Amino acid sequence: MARTGRPREFDRDKAIDAATALFWAQGYEPTSLTQLKTCMGNISPASFYAAFGSKEALFREVVQRYLATYGQVMAPLWDKSLSPREAIERTLRGSARMQAAHTHPTGCLVVSGASNCSPENASIQTLLAAERQRTRAGIRACVERAIATGELQVSAATDVLPDILTTFFHGMTCEARDGMTSKNLDAAVTSLLTLWDINRMKPRNEQTEKDADEIRETRPTGFGAPFRIDQSINP
Repeated sequence: MARTGRPREFDRDKAIDAATALFWAQGYEPTSLTQLKTCMGNISPASFYAAFGSKEALFREVVQRYLATYGQVMAPLWDKSLSPREAIERTLRGSARMQAAHTHPTGCLVVSGASNCSPENASIQTLLAAERQRTRAGIRACVERAIATGELQVSAATDVLPDILTTFFHGMTCEARDGMTSKNLDAAVTSLLTLWDINRMKPRNEQTEKDADEIRETRPTGFGAPFRIDQSINP
């Protein structure tokens, strides 16, 4: 005779942590309900649906858990007490360390969690795309703040700087999953930030001297050149 009664209780927080690791490692669509129930402590279907409602609802909860923990490496982007460059640097270096760590799946769940999904799971792609857009907006806000405060020049290079930084940030997921170490990722961040540094606004006295040097370099010489007071006159 079949046993009846209340579904077996389980530790919900531990179950979500286990589901986070599985979704992070495999992605949303390849992860089956059977795998989820097994990794969460061999819970019964009744317990699963009573606790989470559906696979999609569980994934949405997993994403929120991820953002509140591992995703906090992005927090410097919105910290106005940091200079824009420091905010970008802390975010990139922190993310590089997190994505390459071996205490959890490598890469970023928000980037790789739904890279390939069938049309019926488009809502999952939309969910993660919105989070990536939030990161993109945070990076752009840092660059725009740097321009507004005179830290960066207004130029064609700084116009595309947010796109370069965002592309690098999202690309770290692929490299981390392919085995690139945090040391190598950190070195790449150092190199990337030279793009920021060469577009810094020059101090006024430095810019004035640079302009003067350029004028001297482009001044014509020889016959027809303007006479300078320091030129020697040979009879």
